[in-house]
Parts: sequence; C-alpha cells; structure tokens
Amino acid sequence: MALALSACGSDDDSPAKGEDKSASADTGDRPSASPTPPSSSTAGADRPEVELPSDLKLTFEGAETGHPVKDAVLADNAERMRAVDAAIAGTDPEGKALGFYNTGKALEAAVSWVGEFERANATVTGQVRYFDHEVELRDKTTAVLTFCADESKGFSKDKKTGKVAKTPVTKNSYVQYNTSLDKNADGVWQTSQILSTRGAAQCQP
Repeated sequence: MALALSACGSDDDSPAKGEDKSASADTGDRPSASPTPPSSSTAGADRPEVELPSDLKLTFEGAETGHPVKDAVLADNAERMRAVDAAIAGTDPEGKALGFYNTGKALEAAVSWVGEFERANATVTGQVRYFDHEVELRDKTTAVLTFCADESKGFSKDKKTGKVAKTPVTKNSYVQYNTSLDKNADGVWQTSQILSTRGAAQCQP
C-alpha cells in the first residue's frame, strides 16, 4: 500500500483503502478524527522550531518576492507545510506547530491527515519541491496563496519495516494547492482553509 503525500479533497481519501496517495497535501473537507492541538492564540509570537528527519527534504522555490507582507505569508506557509510532515514523521509528536500555523478547517484537516498516517504506521521520506507560489493580499489580515508541489521524489515509508513505497512518476505526482490564510493577533499567518488538486494541469512539468 502506498500512502499519498497529500489528501485530495474527499472523505474517500483514506489510506486504509490501499489507494495510491501522496504526505503533505491535506484538505479542509474532512472533520478531525483526533484531539485538536492547542490554539496558537496561547502560543504567542515565539514560533516553534520545526525539525524534519534527515531523510526528508522540502524545497520552497520563489520563497521571497521582495514584498514584506507577501514574504511573511510565504514564510509561514512554508512552516505550515513542514509542520504537517514533522507531525507525521514524529519529530513534533505533540503537534505544537500544527496548532501554531493552522486554524479552523485547515487545522482539522491537518490533524486528521496526520492520524491517517498514524493508523497506517507510516511516515514520509524523500524530497518534495514546492513552486509557482502566487500570493494575493485581500486586506491587512487575509490572503490567498496558490502553489504547486512536485511529489515525484517523495514517498511514504513503513515505520516498522522501513520499506519505502516507491511509486512511478505520473501526472498525479504533481499537486496544486489553493489556500486561505488569516493573520492572527500575534502576527502569524495561519492557514485557515486548504484545498489540494492532484494531477492539476497548471503544475505539470
């Protein structure tokens, strides 16, 4: 069974069904099946350190635009994506970063997706590249961010055996994300909604 690095917006996206799935794209369409991590409202502006295992590398292309607000959105989004993988990989077992960089439906989705990997006793390995970031500032505290992910070198791995579920590269190795972010009182751009589309034409090489 190969877990996808991302869930693609359906309650049918359950790894237990043995479908090919990919480990970073979750969506706000499913309720949380696990306890909700502490709200970031109590976390303050002191951002948690997000660590990833040595066999997992995330690359964020075009992470700086020269616009300070847009760059802040991109930076917090990058930490959000890293936080999901850190929770899956066990380097953030309490999910502190999840609750810091997510809120609302995005938080529920992230917690649920991490739970899918826990139940499958799986983690993530390899390389994932994020690119083609586009930030639209709606006002001082809300933004929309779209971007693509290249998961052709990212895979799920069985925690017990260490076996990597390598899958062939297809159009579904590329995912488009459409996210909404809200700036909280501590100045953190939290992802509040996230939708991922596997095989999106806009993200194909």
